[in-house]
Amino acid sequence: MTDVIRVHNVTKEFALRKDKSLKERLVNARRSKEHAEAFTALRDIDLVFSAGSTTGLIGHNGSGKSTLLKIIGGILTPTTGYVERRGRLAALLELGAGFHGDLTGRENVYLNASILGLTRRQVDQYFDAIVDFSGIEEFIDTQVKFYSSGMYVRLAFAVAVHVDPEILLVDEVLSVGDEPFQRKCLDRIRRFQREGRTIVFVSHGLDQVRQLCDRAVLLDHGTMLLDGTPTQAVRMFRDLNQEAAESDDTEDDAESGDRRVLVSDVAVHGRDGEPVRTVSSGAELGVSFSVSTDRPLSDWIVGVAIEDSGGQVVWGANSDKVGVELPRLDAGTARVAVDFPEVPLAEGIYQFSVAIADTGNRTVFHRVNRVATFRVVTDAVEDGTVHLVPAYSVAGDRVDARAEAEALPRP
Repeated sequence: MTDVIRVHNVTKEFALRKDKSLKERLVNARRSKEHAEAFTALRDIDLVFSAGSTTGLIGHNGSGKSTLLKIIGGILTPTTGYVERRGRLAALLELGAGFHGDLTGRENVYLNASILGLTRRQVDQYFDAIVDFSGIEEFIDTQVKFYSSGMYVRLAFAVAVHVDPEILLVDEVLSVGDEPFQRKCLDRIRRFQREGRTIVFVSHGLDQVRQLCDRAVLLDHGTMLLDGTPTQAVRMFRDLNQEAAESDDTEDDAESGDRRVLVSDVAVHGRDGEPVRTVSSGAELGVSFSVSTDRPLSDWIVGVAIEDSGGQVVWGANSDKVGVELPRLDAGTARVAVDFPEVPLAEGIYQFSVAIADTGNRTVFHRVNRVATFRVVTDAVEDGTVHLVPAYSVAGDRVDARAEAEALPRP
């Protein structure tokens, strides 16, 4: 395949100065230069993008994703190294980039399109389609400084996709638009993929990267950790998130309750009772913990919740609500286990929260939040948090996805 972008040994450094004003910089010019701190945003990046490929750049905030995209787009110049490109390029890197606030939407369409390489005659040809795609016809003759952020994105994306780009660079700006417009943008991106255009985009939506991309690059503090398949990159990134979650014990709401009964040593285990960190979707899973009390407990309940990486509860229940009456607990320490024969979760990072409470007045003795982390892996590409295996029927012929899924190698 033809290479359309080549990134050769690119490093980008920024000088961080603590001068607060232009006057301070001029007065303290020599001292400011001597005490400037160098910040390396990218370090020795080598990448080649083939025609027709779709690549996702992922990583934590500050990892260098947007900087790399701006260097590819020619907005920033690398400190060392260089970038080669071929073909018409359209970039959506910053909200309102290329727009002038005092001009109307109509005038900015012509201005932005000319920056992207179109002649006035070409813009005349595409103008109605651009406005129709943006969905802001009634505001097209209003100055864009009065536009909302969503209107900015609509008009900017509409211009970018109508300049017939061979290379499309997209940053996180699409997350600003509403859901119907995001669907319209994704449909246009999929159309570009079918037409063989080259797409590079930055996204924090890992499931979106798995769905749209045939390749993903993971960056961390300006260094490229992985250039591989979306599944490989997403799993490595989630591993980094898992390590960070396990090392972060500074949350104010990590524990609560009156501490008359204590929960400790929370651990995730597999079918054989051994500790696990990673399981396949649908596998048997359990959580165990120690309960310590200085007096006998006769009326007590256990609450367990599973939260995703965004802190949303994907499952939670108390023992009494599911019809389980726990036996009397003598003073001392006992080990409690809650087992799940099947955990049909989609791929991602999850955490257990555990609580002990009084049955009668529901007083919480001790609750520990997000203390046991585990990762679920699956070969399925799906949205949401639940892993389902659908069956499809066409004209009476049934195609069971489970048989297809079982034929795939398990992680």
